[in-house]
Parts: sequence; structure tokens; C-alpha cells
Amino acid sequence: MALIYHLTYKDAWENARPTGEYAAPSLAEEGFIHCSQDIPQLLRVAGRLYPGETSLMVLDVDLDKLTSPLKEEPSRSGEIYPHIYGKLNADAVVQERVLQVGADGGHFLED
Repeated sequence: MALIYHLTYKDAWENARPTGEYAAPSLAEEGFIHCSQDIPQLLRVAGRLYPGETSLMVLDVDLDKLTSPLKEEPSRSGEIYPHIYGKLNADAVVQERVLQVGADGGHFLED
């Protein structure tokens, strides 16, 4: 099973899950949903964009179940990120995890 990872606010996902699909604000603003190709990349994004934020969660997305198109594209820095061009179907999310914040303000996932 190939996975990608999406970082979102807990309440945004919990509100969307019962509808069967999720649309991050970036879908309307940029035309796609930002994702990360692995957990280290996701943690770098969380640290850069959401330092110390305690209401985040990680959605593990199974690419075999994803119904919207996916493109891997470079960011301004040249690092490659997966982007979902459409809504994220809830049944493609195979795991939901709360992103923890350590004493130093850095994010981590518990094993």
C-alpha cells in the first residue's frame, strides 16, 4: 500500500469525514490539496508553517483508494510534493493521527 500524508486541523477533518469527502482550503485557493510524500517531509512542513500548533492531525492516504487525480510537483525550493487535484474521498484515509507538540515546540507522531 502506497501512502501520502495530509496535515489538517482536527475539527476540519472531523466535520468533513461524515460527508465522505474533504476539501482543504487550498483546493479552492490553489486548485489542489497539499500533501507530503513521507512523515519527515510532513514534519518539516508542520514546523515551518504551524510552529507550536496543537490542533493538527495527520491523515494517511492510501493512493490505491484515492479517487481524485494526484500529481507530484516541485515547490519553490525544488522539493517534490504530492498534490491532490480534487476532493479527498474519506474512504482513502486509512489512518488518522494527532500530531503532538513537544516541550521544545516541535511536532512529532507517537509510535
